[in-house]
Amino acid sequence: MKTLIAAAILLITFLNVNAQEIGELAPPKPPEVFPDNAFGMDLMFSEGGFGLGTFFRHQLNQTVTVFSDFSISESKDEREFEYIDYYGNTYTVGKKNRVFLFPINFGAQYRLFQDAIYDNLRPYLNAGIGPTFVVTTPYNQEYFNAFGYAQAKVALGGYFGFGANFGLDKSSLVGINLRYYIVHMFDGGVESLAGRLKNDIGGVYLTINLGIMY
Repeated sequence: MKTLIAAAILLITFLNVNAQEIGELAPPKPPEVFPDNAFGMDLMFSEGGFGLGTFFRHQLNQTVTVFSDFSISESKDEREFEYIDYYGNTYTVGKKNRVFLFPINFGAQYRLFQDAIYDNLRPYLNAGIGPTFVVTTPYNQEYFNAFGYAQAKVALGGYFGFGANFGLDKSSLVGINLRYYIVHMFDGGVESLAGRLKNDIGGVYLTINLGIMY
Protein backbone atom coordinates (compact mmCIF):
# COMPACT_ATOMS: atom_id res chain seq x y z
CA MET A 1 0.00 0.00 0.00
CA LYS A 2 2.81 2.42 0.87
CA THR A 3 4.41 1.71 -2.50
CA LEU A 4 1.21 2.61 -4.37
CA ILE A 5 0.76 5.85 -2.41
CA ALA A 6 4.39 6.88 -2.93
CA ALA A 7 4.21 6.16 -6.67
CA ALA A 8 1.07 8.28 -7.10
CA ILE A 9 2.48 11.23 -5.13
CA LEU A 10 5.80 11.17 -6.98
CA LEU A 11 4.12 10.99 -10.39
CA ILE A 12 1.68 13.82 -9.69
CA THR A 13 4.47 15.96 -8.19
CA PHE A 14 6.74 15.39 -11.19
CA LEU A 15 4.00 16.26 -13.66
CA ASN A 16 3.06 19.31 -11.61
CA VAL A 17 6.61 20.68 -11.85
CA ASN A 18 6.77 20.08 -15.58
CA ALA A 19 3.34 21.58 -16.12
CA GLN A 20 4.34 24.82 -14.42
CA GLU A 21 7.62 25.06 -16.30
CA ILE A 22 5.82 24.67 -19.62
CA GLY A 23 3.21 27.22 -18.63
CA GLU A 24 5.82 29.82 -17.64
CA LEU A 25 7.17 29.89 -21.20
CA ALA A 26 3.82 31.11 -22.56
CA PRO A 27 1.95 34.36 -21.86
CA PRO A 28 -1.13 34.17 -19.61
CA LYS A 29 -4.28 33.06 -21.37
CA PRO A 30 -7.92 32.39 -20.43
CA PRO A 31 -8.69 29.07 -18.69
CA GLU A 32 -9.15 26.12 -21.01
CA VAL A 33 -12.70 24.84 -21.47
CA PHE A 34 -12.88 21.06 -21.78
CA PRO A 35 -15.78 18.94 -23.15
CA ASP A 36 -18.50 18.05 -20.65
CA ASN A 37 -18.45 14.27 -21.13
CA ALA A 38 -15.76 11.62 -20.82
CA PHE A 39 -15.83 7.85 -21.28
CA GLY A 40 -13.00 5.36 -20.95
CA MET A 41 -11.25 2.59 -19.07
CA ASP A 42 -9.40 2.23 -15.78
CA LEU A 43 -6.23 0.18 -15.28
CA MET A 44 -6.11 -0.72 -11.59
CA PHE A 45 -3.19 -1.91 -9.46
CA SER A 46 -3.38 -3.01 -5.84
CA GLU A 47 -1.80 -5.42 -3.38
CA GLY A 48 -4.45 -7.90 -4.52
CA GLY A 49 -3.34 -7.75 -8.14
CA PHE A 50 -4.48 -6.16 -11.39
CA GLY A 51 -7.98 -4.95 -12.24
CA LEU A 52 -9.92 -3.39 -15.10
CA GLY A 53 -12.76 -0.90 -15.10
CA THR A 54 -14.78 1.53 -17.14
CA PHE A 55 -16.19 4.98 -16.34
CA PHE A 56 -18.47 7.74 -17.56
CA ARG A 57 -18.08 11.34 -16.38
CA HIS A 58 -20.26 14.42 -16.89
CA GLN A 59 -18.98 17.86 -16.01
CA LEU A 60 -21.59 20.04 -14.29
CA ASN A 61 -19.32 23.08 -14.26
CA GLN A 62 -15.60 23.86 -14.26
CA THR A 63 -15.27 22.57 -10.69
CA VAL A 64 -17.73 19.68 -10.16
CA THR A 65 -18.01 16.49 -12.22
CA VAL A 66 -20.35 13.57 -11.54
CA PHE A 67 -19.46 10.03 -12.60
CA SER A 68 -20.34 6.36 -12.60
CA ASP A 69 -17.85 3.52 -12.84
CA PHE A 70 -17.65 -0.26 -12.83
CA SER A 71 -14.60 -2.46 -12.25
CA ILE A 72 -13.41 -6.03 -11.75
CA SER A 73 -10.52 -6.87 -9.44
CA GLU A 74 -9.30 -9.55 -7.05
CA SER A 75 -9.10 -8.98 -3.31
CA LYS A 76 -6.67 -10.75 -0.99
CA ASP A 77 -6.44 -11.07 2.76
CA GLU A 78 -3.57 -9.02 4.18
CA ARG A 79 -2.30 -12.16 5.97
CA GLU A 80 -1.88 -14.16 2.76
CA PHE A 81 1.58 -15.25 1.70
CA GLU A 82 2.74 -17.46 -1.14
CA TYR A 83 4.86 -20.59 -0.83
CA ILE A 84 6.96 -22.16 -3.58
CA ASP A 85 7.49 -25.90 -3.19
CA TYR A 86 10.43 -28.03 -4.27
CA TYR A 87 8.97 -28.48 -7.76
CA GLY A 88 8.42 -24.76 -8.36
CA ASN A 89 4.67 -24.79 -7.78
CA THR A 90 3.30 -21.66 -6.11
CA TYR A 91 0.35 -21.67 -3.74
CA THR A 92 -1.04 -19.55 -0.91
CA VAL A 93 -0.84 -21.15 2.52
CA GLY A 94 -4.26 -21.62 4.13
CA LYS A 95 -6.20 -20.05 1.26
CA LYS A 96 -9.77 -21.31 0.88
CA ASN A 97 -11.36 -18.98 -1.70
CA ARG A 98 -10.38 -16.49 -4.34
CA VAL A 99 -12.35 -13.27 -3.81
CA PHE A 100 -13.36 -10.97 -6.68
CA LEU A 101 -14.95 -7.53 -6.40
CA PHE A 102 -17.41 -6.11 -8.94
CA PRO A 103 -18.27 -2.60 -7.65
CA ILE A 104 -20.69 -0.19 -9.31
CA ASN A 105 -20.17 3.32 -7.96
CA PHE A 106 -21.81 6.70 -8.44
CA GLY A 107 -20.11 9.83 -7.19
CA ALA A 108 -18.56 13.21 -7.79
CA GLN A 109 -15.14 14.76 -8.16
CA TYR A 110 -14.12 18.28 -7.16
CA ARG A 111 -11.35 20.06 -9.03
CA LEU A 112 -8.68 21.66 -6.84
CA PHE A 113 -6.59 24.80 -7.34
CA GLN A 114 -8.33 25.76 -10.56
CA ASP A 115 -6.95 29.32 -10.51
CA ALA A 116 -3.58 28.48 -8.96
CA ILE A 117 -1.98 26.03 -11.42
CA TYR A 118 -2.03 25.55 -15.17
CA ASP A 119 -4.74 23.64 -17.02
CA ASN A 120 -2.42 20.87 -18.22
CA LEU A 121 -2.47 19.56 -14.64
CA ARG A 122 -5.98 19.35 -13.15
CA PRO A 123 -5.95 17.79 -9.64
CA TYR A 124 -9.14 16.72 -7.91
CA LEU A 125 -10.72 14.92 -4.98
CA ASN A 126 -13.31 12.24 -5.67
CA ALA A 127 -15.67 9.89 -3.84
CA GLY A 128 -18.24 7.31 -4.90
CA ILE A 129 -20.69 4.86 -3.38
CA GLY A 130 -22.80 1.96 -4.62
CA PRO A 131 -23.40 -1.80 -4.54
CA THR A 132 -20.50 -4.23 -4.79
CA PHE A 133 -20.94 -7.81 -5.96
CA VAL A 134 -18.50 -10.07 -4.12
CA VAL A 135 -17.79 -13.38 -5.88
CA THR A 136 -15.85 -16.25 -4.33
CA THR A 137 -14.42 -19.31 -6.10
CA PRO A 138 -12.77 -22.32 -4.41
CA TYR A 139 -8.98 -22.11 -4.35
CA ASN A 140 -8.55 -25.88 -4.61
CA GLN A 141 -10.03 -25.79 -8.13
CA GLU A 142 -8.23 -24.71 -11.30
CA TYR A 143 -8.56 -20.92 -11.79
CA PHE A 144 -11.12 -20.87 -14.62
CA ASN A 145 -12.90 -24.12 -13.72
CA ALA A 146 -13.47 -22.72 -10.23
CA PHE A 147 -16.01 -20.23 -11.61
CA GLY A 148 -18.35 -23.17 -12.08
CA TYR A 149 -18.53 -23.29 -8.25
CA ALA A 150 -18.74 -19.51 -7.75
CA GLN A 151 -20.88 -17.96 -5.05
CA ALA A 152 -21.98 -14.31 -5.05
CA LYS A 153 -23.03 -11.84 -2.37
CA VAL A 154 -24.05 -8.19 -2.46
CA ALA A 155 -22.30 -5.64 -0.24
CA LEU A 156 -22.28 -1.88 0.23
CA GLY A 157 -19.16 -0.30 -1.17
CA GLY A 158 -17.52 2.95 -2.06
CA TYR A 159 -14.23 4.79 -2.22
CA PHE A 160 -12.58 8.16 -1.77
CA GLY A 161 -9.36 9.41 -3.28
CA PHE A 162 -7.39 12.06 -5.08
CA GLY A 163 -5.93 12.28 -8.56
CA ALA A 164 -5.25 14.47 -11.57
CA ASN A 165 -5.94 14.72 -15.28
CA PHE A 166 -3.07 15.71 -17.56
CA GLY A 167 -2.64 17.53 -20.85
CA LEU A 168 -4.56 20.04 -22.95
CA ASP A 169 -5.93 17.65 -25.58
CA LYS A 170 -9.70 18.10 -25.70
CA SER A 171 -10.43 14.75 -27.32
CA SER A 172 -8.51 12.33 -25.07
CA LEU A 173 -8.34 11.93 -21.30
CA VAL A 174 -5.26 10.75 -19.40
CA GLY A 175 -5.16 10.72 -15.63
CA ILE A 176 -4.13 8.96 -12.45
CA ASN A 177 -6.20 8.36 -9.33
CA LEU A 178 -5.29 6.91 -5.92
CA ARG A 179 -8.39 5.41 -4.27
CA TYR A 180 -9.19 3.73 -0.98
CA TYR A 181 -12.03 1.24 -1.43
CA ILE A 182 -14.30 0.20 1.44
CA VAL A 183 -16.65 -2.79 1.03
CA HIS A 184 -18.88 -3.85 3.94
CA MET A 185 -20.85 -7.08 4.02
CA PHE A 186 -23.91 -7.62 6.21
CA ASP A 187 -24.37 -11.40 5.94
CA GLY A 188 -21.38 -13.05 7.56
CA GLY A 189 -18.61 -11.93 5.25
CA VAL A 190 -16.33 -13.96 3.01
CA GLU A 191 -13.62 -16.49 3.77
CA SER A 192 -10.45 -15.93 1.77
CA LEU A 193 -8.25 -17.73 4.31
CA ALA A 194 -9.71 -20.81 6.00
CA GLY A 195 -11.37 -19.94 9.31
CA ARG A 196 -11.05 -16.16 8.83
CA LEU A 197 -14.36 -14.52 7.91
CA LYS A 198 -14.14 -10.87 6.90
CA ASN A 199 -17.05 -8.42 6.80
CA ASP A 200 -14.91 -5.53 5.56
CA ILE A 201 -12.71 -5.83 2.51
CA GLY A 202 -11.17 -3.38 0.08
CA GLY A 203 -7.88 -1.53 0.06
CA VAL A 204 -5.79 0.98 -1.87
CA TYR A 205 -5.86 1.05 -5.66
CA LEU A 206 -3.62 3.03 -7.99
CA THR A 207 -5.76 3.69 -11.07
CA ILE A 208 -4.70 4.95 -14.49
CA ASN A 209 -7.54 6.56 -16.45
CA LEU A 210 -7.57 6.45 -20.27
CA GLY A 211 -10.50 7.74 -22.26
CA ILE A 212 -12.09 10.14 -24.70
CA MET A 213 -13.81 13.48 -24.10
CA TYR A 214 -16.73 14.74 -26.14
